[in-house]
Amino acid sequence: MIGMLRWLLPESIEDVLPHEAAHIERMRRALLDLYARFGYQLVQPPLLEFLESLNTTGAQDLDLRTFKLVDQLSGRMMGVRADITPQVARIDAHLLNRKGVARLCYCHSVLHTRPGSLTATREPMQIGAELYGHAGLEADAEAIRLMAESLSTVGAPARRIDIGHVGIFRALTRDAGLDAAAEEALFDALQSKDKPSLAHTLKGLQPAIREGLLALCDLYGDVSVLDRAAACLPKTPEIASALDELRTLIAAMPGLPVSIDLSDLRGYHYHTGVVFAAYCDDHPAAVALGGRYDNIGRVFGRARPATGFSLDLREAARIAPPASPAGAVLAPALTDPDLQAAITQLRAEGVAVINELPGHEGTWAEAGCDRQLVKTPKGWEVKTLV
Repeated sequence: MIGMLRWLLPESIEDVLPHEAAHIERMRRALLDLYARFGYQLVQPPLLEFLESLNTTGAQDLDLRTFKLVDQLSGRMMGVRADITPQVARIDAHLLNRKGVARLCYCHSVLHTRPGSLTATREPMQIGAELYGHAGLEADAEAIRLMAESLSTVGAPARRIDIGHVGIFRALTRDAGLDAAAEEALFDALQSKDKPSLAHTLKGLQPAIREGLLALCDLYGDVSVLDRAAACLPKTPEIASALDELRTLIAAMPGLPVSIDLSDLRGYHYHTGVVFAAYCDDHPAAVALGGRYDNIGRVFGRARPATGFSLDLREAARIAPPASPAGAVLAPALTDPDLQAAITQLRAEGVAVINELPGHEGTWAEAGCDRQLVKTPKGWEVKTLV
């Protein structure tokens, strides 16, 4: 039993075996190539940093998801990244220091102290794209379009893209004068659309604020939701501006399956404006998440407008149908110069060629071999594996 425990993995941590690993890798390459075609440059932040650099917003949910340890060289607290976005913001603000727009992308594993759901891994492979330096809605529209293109590229097209705006929730809670604990309870009730709990939390507030927060639970659906929101929410400049931004944004994205959800506020501690989430068929949870998070680089010396999105490649790989892998060619383990030339030519053409090793005859189908190199009067030719 003790011997077994040596190779058991921690809960919600698992190996990725060849077929799934190949599927994830094909998706990774396709998405990074896609981002490069849109002008996004690849960056590779470190696995761990000093703790204060990993949570520049002070968000409690991100802090709770972060594994912490003591650096033996400096004695300072370090963290294993639970989200790559703050790291990319640090690179933009502190290292690149560009005056204009910067488009950056990334793909790396992150580590969470707890899984996000019953079936989630604690080691997601986060891939995403971030646009810095432009405060206009054009940047948000680009991020949403690129998110939709990403899901189509990996074979899991978005069935629905929900768009919201944290400015509405912030304006209502600010006017309500809620303390941090009450605001957190309100946020949790909104995410589950639990109106009884929400009504209990809102007891004693001004009627207009209370009714506005309660209304958020029902403000989801097509673009007509924005007209309903304008009619039932308090008439404040912040709320009016947020609703106008959503109207403008939706008009800039014809053809996408866009809908409104004003209570979907995941990451509201983190975001500052428009937020969005993409959903796929036969999958209840959001597959990709994004939004605007202006000024996240302030702690690094530069407060920059920013928007972007990310998704977990391992989760996307479970949703998207895997492509049929190309079979490999089995070649004899000989030193024949003509054979070696044939193998070199096939590999140059992108064909996988596996050299057979003595004593393993008949087992090569496990390695994906479906053809073989056979000596014929015409030379070495590829034939179906017998």
